[in-house]
Amino acid sequence: MALEMRDRCERCETAVLAADGPARICSYECSFCVACADAMTGVCPNCGGELVPRPRRAAAAPAGAAPDA
Repeated sequence: MALEMRDRCERCETAVLAADGPARICSYECSFCVACADAMTGVCPNCGGELVPRPRRAAAAPAGAAPDA
């Protein structure tokens, strides 16, 4: 089962969380931008769990782009 890569901060809802960019996540996959996670001192407001750096995924190649060889 793959990690859900949410694309918006759950606190400010304005920060775009790119799959290959920085974000913070708890064990329930609540997702926050770094600025909001820092403001909440690394504690998830939903479950009280620790917010840690979210793993990054490679950005998807644009449609029609040739794969790297």
